[in-house]
Amino acid sequence: MFFKNYRTVLFIGVVFLAVLLLLSYNIKYDSAAGLAKKAVLEAATPVQKFFTFCINGVENAWKRYIHLVGLEEENRQLKSKIDALQAELLLYKEGNKEAQRLKGLLALGKELSYPSVAARVIGRQQAALSKTIWIDKGSSDGLKPGFPVIAPAGLIGRLTDVTWHSSKVMLLIDENSNVDVLIQRTRVQGIARGAGSRGCVVKYISKIQDVKEGDTVLTSGMSNLFPKGLQIGKVSYVDRMDVGLFLHIQVVPFADFAKIEEVLVLLPDGQTPSAAGKKER
Repeated sequence: MFFKNYRTVLFIGVVFLAVLLLLSYNIKYDSAAGLAKKAVLEAATPVQKFFTFCINGVENAWKRYIHLVGLEEENRQLKSKIDALQAELLLYKEGNKEAQRLKGLLALGKELSYPSVAARVIGRQQAALSKTIWIDKGSSDGLKPGFPVIAPAGLIGRLTDVTWHSSKVMLLIDENSNVDVLIQRTRVQGIARGAGSRGCVVKYISKIQDVKEGDTVLTSGMSNLFPKGLQIGKVSYVDRMDVGLFLHIQVVPFADFAKIEEVLVLLPDGQTPSAAGKKER
């Protein structure tokens, strides 16, 4: 039973002992080309190849790991550079868009032949009844309450409150806003009043007058507040069946008040912007 259980171990031990004896004989008689030496070298070759393969595999795996770590760091740096360049590109695009808007405003001011002050919108108040914005120019720039405010799309409102360096603009759609207007096609005059989210309503035009959907509405210039010919909007609905003597006319303003970022404040004839208004902020 002992030999049966330990047969494999005894076999390996005998083989190992035989190899040692052969090596000893080989060394004693200096037989360089002996059979035993050749057998041992031949048997050791696969083992040597196996260990060499393992060592090379570990070495290559380590090199690849180091290389991947370097690539990861390089990719992280490149991603940071790309993010920075994209942010810079967005700034350039935004600056270009702002320059185009300001260019349009200045061109509009020249067309109207009115001295004006350019301003940026810095705040909005869009309550149920009150529709106003705040701009970054005030009395130090020569502004006063009542001055008309325009955008490339046309008239947007007028100044109501003015501080040293900011002003409040009441928009056309504010329910307290009233502007003398006319229908461009027929020259019929009325008063445009703000109607909040519904735009404007033109009042005091008789039912016998010719007013159609799509007619352009302009400032009439009858008051001292607004120059004549500023665009207001287009007629979107005409109700002739309403009770009363006058038409019920709804107008959609040309300006998109939610997207206004820069405006022009028109100054009265003969008045020029103050020295403070000429300086870049």
